[in-house]
Amino acid sequence: MEKECSDILKKLVNKKYLLFVHRGNTAVKMALLLAKSLGRKKILIQDQGGWLTYSQFIGKLKLDQVELKTDCGIVNPISLYAYKQDSVLLIHTAPAYCSLQPLDEILQTCKKNNILFFNDATGSIGHEQAKQGDVVFASFGEHKPINLGEGAFIATDNLEYYNFLKQNNSEVSIDFDALFLNLRHLDQRLQMLSQMTDKIKKDLKNYNIVHRESKGINVIVKYMNEPEKQKIIKYCEKNNLEYRECPLNIRINEPAISIEVKRK
Repeated sequence: MEKECSDILKKLVNKKYLLFVHRGNTAVKMALLLAKSLGRKKILIQDQGGWLTYSQFIGKLKLDQVELKTDCGIVNPISLYAYKQDSVLLIHTAPAYCSLQPLDEILQTCKKNNILFFNDATGSIGHEQAKQGDVVFASFGEHKPINLGEGAFIATDNLEYYNFLKQNNSEVSIDFDALFLNLRHLDQRLQMLSQMTDKIKKDLKNYNIVHRESKGINVIVKYMNEPEKQKIIKYCEKNNLEYRECPLNIRINEPAISIEVKRK
């Protein structure tokens, strides 16, 4: 069943070579080890909406971190113009799980400036955004689109990159029968989450919803004052929806309530 799972994932990310790894954080570290081996010492990350271990591993590997100012996690291609061939763009292509990165101009700028693009597709798997990148990886952790509760993958079209990643990978134990079922039901799960987010956005249409028109599996609602905040929280509690309060770097750095639809 491992091969069947690999074949499905290769199609989902449009890559030739794929490795299963212990967890999402393992994939982040392996990607950054690859960057370092290629002499790419400058790592560009989003200032919000990414993941905690980007910065942690960048520091441990003594790489140079650059935080790009974003629109609640969405990268502006103009912010990439100053960076060249010593750089890697490492971003979550579903920032805060509430939207999808518009990648066309980002990819054009990366190609023009010879910036490698490493795609954390944990939240964008099943969408076109997950098919872009010199390296693509995603977690199968709990409450993710592929919510196996264990494991991850990392993929590429570059055989040299693949061989390096393979050499730096350790043996991994994944329940591939369960993963196969998760993958078979991914479209159904994404559709269910999309319907839920659409309903929440409709219910809260008079509030300031972050990236309202973008697809996502969370809904983040900004508030202006304490009474407004409490109304949003009351809505979540009434509808049995988990939520997280912002500012929170892995969501957005502004006062808001992140409605964690993906935890359904």
